[in-house]
Amino acid sequence: MSLRDPTAPPPRREHEAPPLELPHHADAGRLVLSRGNLFSVTAVDGNIRPAGARELGVFHQDTRHLSYYELALPGEATLLSAETDSAVTAQIDLTTTDREAGGLVEEPIHSLHLRRKQLLDEEFLDHLVFTNYLSRPVEIAFEVRFAADFADLFEVRGAHRERRGHLLEPVTTEDRVELAYRGRDGEVYTTALRFTPAPLELERGRARFRLRLEPGESQVQEVCVTPWRGDGGVERPPWPFDKRTRRAWLEAADWRAGCTTLGTDNELYRRALDRAQTDIHALRILHGGHWIVGAGIPWFAAPFGRDSILTSAAVMLLRPALAVETLRFLGAWQGKRDDPPREEEPGKIFHELRRGELARSGEVPHSPYYGSIDATPLYVILAGELFQWTADQELIVELWPHLCAAMDWIERQTAGGTRFLAYQRTSARGLENQGWKDSRDGVAFPDGRRAEPPIALVEVQGYVVDAYRRGALLAAAVGDAERSARWASRIEPYKARLEAAFYAEETHSWALAVDGRGQRVPTLSSNPGHLLWSMAVSEAQARRIALQLLSDEMYSGWGIRTVARGQAVYNPISYHNGSVWPHDNGLAALGLSRYGLQDEALRILVGLFEAAEHFRDLRLPELFCGNSRGDREFLVQYPVSCSPQAWASGAFFMLLQAALGLDPEAPARRLRIRNPRLPAAVRHLTLADMRVGRSLVSLRFSRRGGRTHTDVLDLRGDPLRVAIEVD
Repeated sequence: MSLRDPTAPPPRREHEAPPLELPHHADAGRLVLSRGNLFSVTAVDGNIRPAGARELGVFHQDTRHLSYYELALPGEATLLSAETDSAVTAQIDLTTTDREAGGLVEEPIHSLHLRRKQLLDEEFLDHLVFTNYLSRPVEIAFEVRFAADFADLFEVRGAHRERRGHLLEPVTTEDRVELAYRGRDGEVYTTALRFTPAPLELERGRARFRLRLEPGESQVQEVCVTPWRGDGGVERPPWPFDKRTRRAWLEAADWRAGCTTLGTDNELYRRALDRAQTDIHALRILHGGHWIVGAGIPWFAAPFGRDSILTSAAVMLLRPALAVETLRFLGAWQGKRDDPPREEEPGKIFHELRRGELARSGEVPHSPYYGSIDATPLYVILAGELFQWTADQELIVELWPHLCAAMDWIERQTAGGTRFLAYQRTSARGLENQGWKDSRDGVAFPDGRRAEPPIALVEVQGYVVDAYRRGALLAAAVGDAERSARWASRIEPYKARLEAAFYAEETHSWALAVDGRGQRVPTLSSNPGHLLWSMAVSEAQARRIALQLLSDEMYSGWGIRTVARGQAVYNPISYHNGSVWPHDNGLAALGLSRYGLQDEALRILVGLFEAAEHFRDLRLPELFCGNSRGDREFLVQYPVSCSPQAWASGAFFMLLQAALGLDPEAPARRLRIRNPRLPAAVRHLTLADMRVGRSLVSLRFSRRGGRTHTDVLDLRGDPLRVAIEVD
């Protein structure tokens, strides 16, 4: 018999959570903040409404801890402005009319000003400053209304569940309310709202306030929302809002201090690059003692193998250290055993790791889920690319067991390089398509028929070639001559088989895939562009692929489409069959540059930077529609793409590396710059303190007429030879 502490509060009543209602937030304008394991998406006025809107909320570790949040002012408030000055804080300015506040018609209409600042600091803070600009006192009554549905992100995206967990009875004090939910994983999820000063009334879903403001007076009301899981939730002691803001800014500034500093005379390019850098920092997630960049907000704010790897590879000229975090994180979660429901295999790199109720209860296999055909070769490629930038042999030695396990997996799957790397899901809950185009119809014949598994994707075979090449070089660097020779021997035979199976001489085009019946899937797609990034084809074939990518059917004017216009499967407003993905374009552009096709790479860079002008904060989203660009046509936005999205942000830096022709060879203490190009809109661009090996080099690129000149402004650390090659 157990004794209960008589001073402990009584058990809380609970009832089964009702099915979710997920209306859409109709307004396309949103404010997004992200920091660590917490992110928020609000409407432009700072509210989360309608209640349960699938696009909005405050989320913590894959759970929505605030599904409704509204500042209800008397009458109608007018929105004056709304901006995120960084990924840390948002500022919203509103006004009410003097008539609503009880004033006279002849006095100024816009009199009571409200400045609303929102901040993420392990908590969500809403800092409200009311200012009276009337010449007489004003009283204003308002409410803060709130609710938490504790929906798993999979539910928010639309996953149906027969049963949910149980909502617990709220606990309310004078200035605080605690909402809670017991999930089917047995865990308790809690959202605490604290109001400073305390409201006049506080009940289950609303707090009521009344302020009296003298002429010219300002008063502050603050709401702090703290999410946690389990019994260990501890709210942080109150701390002044300005100090919290300063701490967040210092944290961001410290991260930037380890990055290359980019400068340009073109304000559009400067702002777009600055936003991309800010977003990559904001998307970093801490889990199990390791940092990794998450994929994107709102649907994919989680560690992804492929996304994290390609983002890290994209930003090498900005911050090689991001790749170090990624390699260590993914290595720690590398597959150890055969587990068909989660598609785990020894040496395999996971696809997606989730931490919400559905993953913890086993309702989805993402704990983590390993259904990715390309993350494992990409892991080796990232390590090889990092070594070319840093020559950090100690890190490669540290990672060597993980790299060997990944290469062993590749060798097993390709039978020592004699068959293609292909996928077929091993669980009904797994992904049907396991390359980067992982929607159900993402791999289809030109007429729309879906390819049958097992499916060998063209770009994945390029990754295999590159992984064998990079693996051989890394093995040589750590003194493993046997593996180096074995892996190097796979490269040329694999390239020959790749061309024979995927290239159609009669049409001079590359196929998207080869399906399980051995049929070539001849859909004209962007995927062959990745072969250039992997340097898996000959010079002649690279030029053929370039012509295909930049044809009128493939290039929209804003970027390369995923599928060429004119095929039955083409749909410019689909996810993978005609849309434009910035990261896909970045990989193709860097591939073009590696074959000396800088002019073609520059064309892609210009299109995407001009596309950024059409998005809030110059932030490229996950994807946009592939409609053709014309004199009187505007860019068409895709409705539910993630923004910010890590590899879309990273694409800017990959495009820049491509146009400037940067080719680091840190083990040889050399930086090659081949045929650099600047857009016509940019006269000069600087890269300050860019890391190559143990050197920090500062470069200035200047466009004079039709040529781009390169100057070395500064060089610190170890000697570095900068070789500038101009055809």
